[in-house]
Amino acid sequence: MKWTLLAQAGVLLVFSGGVRGQDQPMDALQVRSLAATCAACHGTQGMAQPGMASLAGTSKEALLQKMLDFKTGKEAATLMHQIARGYSDAQLGALAAYFSSAR
Repeated sequence: MKWTLLAQAGVLLVFSGGVRGQDQPMDALQVRSLAATCAACHGTQGMAQPGMASLAGTSKEALLQKMLDFKTGKEAATLMHQIARGYSDAQLGALAAYFSSAR
């Protein structure tokens, strides 16, 4: 009985949109939440303190390429290569768009 209820709850979550694939479009709140994880190193809304790379206002294409390079290991880093692997390409694209529009 317990497993049946859990299975039904899982089906309900999937069909109600409660479980989202990484490559599905994200709303603005989801993108902002992803971007907040970058604040510790790159500053609030991508405006970093001196000594760290600011993301705000950088072109979407340049940001996306840099993050994809980190993800694939083409660009060396202490942390970003590990962090970038945790995101889908669509999520990285959404982050690049978010930071490129930040001022």
